[in-house]
Order: sequence, then C-alpha cells, then structure tokens
Amino acid sequence: MLAEIISIGDELLIGQVINTNAAWISEQLNFAGIRVVQISAIPDNKETIKDSLNEATKRADIILMTGGLGPTKDDITKYTLCEYFSCEMVFDEGVYQHIVQLFKEKGFRMNDLNKSQANIPSACKPFPNFLGTAPGMWFEKNNHIFISMPGVPFEMKAMMTNYIIPEFQKQFKLPHIFHKTILTQGIPESLLAQIIESWENNLPKNIKLAYLPQPGIVRLRLSSSGTNSKSVKQLIDEQIEKLKKIIPTEIFGYDNETLEEVVGNMLKKSGQTLSTAESCTGGYIAHLITSIPGSSAYFKGSVVAYANEIKENLLGVSKESLIRYGAVSQEVVNEMAAGARKIFNTDFSIAVSGIAGPDGGTEEKPVGTIWIALSSAKSTQSFKFKMGDHRQRNIRRTALTALNMLRRELIESM
Repeated sequence: MLAEIISIGDELLIGQVINTNAAWISEQLNFAGIRVVQISAIPDNKETIKDSLNEATKRADIILMTGGLGPTKDDITKYTLCEYFSCEMVFDEGVYQHIVQLFKEKGFRMNDLNKSQANIPSACKPFPNFLGTAPGMWFEKNNHIFISMPGVPFEMKAMMTNYIIPEFQKQFKLPHIFHKTILTQGIPESLLAQIIESWENNLPKNIKLAYLPQPGIVRLRLSSSGTNSKSVKQLIDEQIEKLKKIIPTEIFGYDNETLEEVVGNMLKKSGQTLSTAESCTGGYIAHLITSIPGSSAYFKGSVVAYANEIKENLLGVSKESLIRYGAVSQEVVNEMAAGARKIFNTDFSIAVSGIAGPDGGTEEKPVGTIWIALSSAKSTQSFKFKMGDHRQRNIRRTALTALNMLRRELIESM
C-alpha cells in the first residue's frame, strides 16, 4: 500500500508553524507497513486542495490530509471536500452530542460556530475526535481512501493511533517493514563510508542502507520488509553484528538513543560520577547530561568558566599557563579538568576550551580550534580538534565528542 500526506495551511508555507504532523504520520504508516511516496504542504485554497488530491491519486492508494477543519471562515477543507466528492453537507447528531459533552466537561459555552462542526459531507464516514470538536472524515472513491484529520497534533495523533492505523490493519494485509538505525560518533561520513564499503557492497539485496549525518553524529539506517517480521529483523541483526566487528568503538547506540543517555547509563551501572568545566560550550555539556532523568545519581555539577579569572580563581588554572599558552591550549584544559574533578570530588571530569566562532580566531588558533580533556584518578588526557567555522555546530560537536571520549574511557575501565 502506498500513501501520500497532504498538510493544509498557510501557516506551514510562511514558516509560522513547523510541519511536525507529516513526519509523525509518515513514521506511523511506515511502522504499519504502508510506504509513503510523497509529502506536501499546500495553502488554504480550494482549487489547490482539489488539484493536490487529483495528483495524489496518481501516486498513492491512501491520501491523508491534516488541517483546515476548524470552525472559523479560514478553515475551508471540509467544504472543499464536500465539493470534491459531489455531495452535500449534513448535520450529524452523533458528532453534535460529542461536542455538547466536550463543552460541558470543560465548562465552556457553545455557540453556532461550535455547533457547525457537526456539519459534515454526506459522502464521508466520520470517526471520533475525543480530544476536540472536529471529527475525522473517511472517504472512498475509485479504489482510493481519503482521510481528513485536524491539524492540532494531539488530536490527530489520537485519531491515527486509536482509529486509522487499526482500521488499515483490519482492512489490508500489510507487509512488515523493519528499520534499525546504528548511531556512530567520532568519524566523518565520507571516511565512514570508505571504511565500511566492503560491508555495504555485500549487504543482501533486500536491505537498503541510508547515511543520515548530523553535526557530530552519523546515523546508518538499515531497512527491509517482508511477510515474516521475525526473519526480517533477524536478517538485519546479522548485518549489524558484522558491522560491529568493523567499527566496534564508533557505534554508541541504536535508534532513538542519545549519547548523553548511553553515557549516563554506563555511569549509573558502574557507580561512578562526573563533573564538567566548560568554556566555549557555555554549559551545553551539563545541559545534555542533566536532560536525562535520574542524572543526579552520577552528575555532581559544572563550572562554566568563560572568563580567564574564573578559570584561575575557581578551577585553579595557573596564571602562568594562561599567559604562556592561552586559554585555548592543552595545558589550560588539562588544569580545568583536574580542577573540576577536585572541586566536585568526582571519578571523571570533562573540560573544554576553544574558539567557537564566528570570530576570535588567529592564524595559530583559527575558529573551530577546540581542546577537550578528560580527567580521572588514573590520568588526564586531552585532544585538539578542528570543528569548523559555525558556532552552534561547533558547540554541538564539541559536546558530543567530549561525551564520546568519556564513553570510550568507561568501556575500557569496565
């Protein structure tokens, strides 16, 4: 089965609202074994909606729409669909009673606009919206299914989960589509592709590999489908085991895991603690660590030492090192890491100092020059990186690189 998603709303086209609905719907359809062939965003315009539906029927069996079902004059989807399916608007008593009950529960007064939500095209089969007033609408025409849902995300998601996906599974025999995403850090996409080229070339024909790079991380997504979910999963798992032998230290997790989550679980398991001393990242590493529930079990605290006097007075960095080598140096970052570990009395401490940009660089230390240190009772080790010339990407890459240094150290110490 092939599906197309059409998101309706001027707000999507002017950048006022990010179209998260389409991404979520696409993911759910994929999980169910339905392949999405196209996603589009269109304005609240009658002719554009009709034209988009006509074009979609050339590509897909199922067309899902979101948006334009509110009670105000700018919401025209319902009335356009009434014209498109050559039917009339009828009053649905069941939809109306739901709206009455919803307003009663919330303690709001109904008006005629709210009541008008119970007017629906006669050609549709309405399905419930337990979280709002606009019902979902299911149309069928020339062996195509057309589904219209509200644009409000939590209303749409409830409809998809509780009604639409189960209905698809009831009506159609759908294949099992399986995806597994391998998460890597510390190796650029081009170099990674070179290292795993032989493995990639020998993948079974029914497994597709996609490279999904983002700042600091390269994701490798393996996809396959078949009638037997167990055999599809087993086939992909076998390929992952082969890949783990090629890049054993670069893989840090799978699917939706984050590096901060992986590191946090390792620290919790080992009973060890962490602190940070941050300059160019401005507390971003500490933010990532503390975004994980339960991080208080292993994270003690951080010093954001942006100014040299803070490095010196709080972290114990020597004035001589700052003068002789500069804040962005191996000597200073080592002293920052050792100082933080001493202050917080932790097993590990991460320290970073660099030039995030866009200015502040020199010929000797250009923008993107970053020093990262990891201190433990055993030793303090540090490395120099050239991250690039984009400030936010530099901050993100630095944080992920630092966490991955800790992850590798934890693996060796276990």
